Amino acid sequence: MAIADGHHHQSNKKWRLCPFWQSATASSSSSSTQNLYNQSQNHNHQNGGVASSTRSSTVSSVARSLLPARRKLRLDPSNNLYFPYEPGKQVRSAVRIKNSSKSHVAFKFQTTAPKSCYMRPPGGILAPGEDLIATVFKFVEQPENNEKPTNQKSKVKFKIMSLKVKEGTDYVPELFDEQRDQVTVERILRVVFLDPDRASPALEKLKRQLAEADAALEARKKPPADTGPRVVGEGLVIDEWKERREKYLARQQVEAVDSV
Repeated sequence: MAIADGHHHQSNKKWRLCPFWQSATASSSSSSTQNLYNQSQNHNHQNGGVASSTRSSTVSSVARSLLPARRKLRLDPSNNLYFPYEPGKQVRSAVRIKNSSKSHVAFKFQTTAPKSCYMRPPGGILAPGEDLIATVFKFVEQPENNEKPTNQKSKVKFKIMSLKVKEGTDYVPELFDEQRDQVTVERILRVVFLDPDRASPALEKLKRQLAEADAALEARKKPPADTGPRVVGEGLVIDEWKERREKYLARQQVEAVDSV
């Protein structure tokens, strides 16, 4: 006990003999501890900033994926394709497609019944503000129970997809495969049958759209107006020049006869 107390007394005496060293040692230890703490805090802050940035980026990407894609096309009708119900016949429907964006847009049809349905045109490219009426053909099967449904929805569906393209791009269906990540599903249209013998606003609108589509098709079939000189034969001889040459030679012959 005495030895332990003496050693403790001597030890305390040594600390008192070097107060500056003791203070410096304590200060150095405190400074090192503070530096380690600051480094730890900075490291945690940096990691927290990176983690926060990563979380923010992840949340933003998830939010963008959940938001509905902005539509580029306006459809009329917007939800259904109306067909006259005539079993055993091929009937037609129509839908107006308008590019409501500020860019050129390619569109494409797809159907769940490709064997009994087809579209004209099946796809194309519309300039900003441009529109057209697409015609949809469908063969109506005979009902099993010989009942005549009215305003009955069919299981057949049509999907209209869009893709932003550059001006001057030629339409090919492969565009939608090559840029699959950029494709937007504009609408999924359901088939609705109408009674052709009973007047309805939907049936009257369908008739008007079909008439407009037929007129546009006939206009495209007509050759462009010929405003230039006429071309004759495979030698591309300009008819006007030929007529002038013949008239000139005729006048020369008349003048030669008169001079004789």
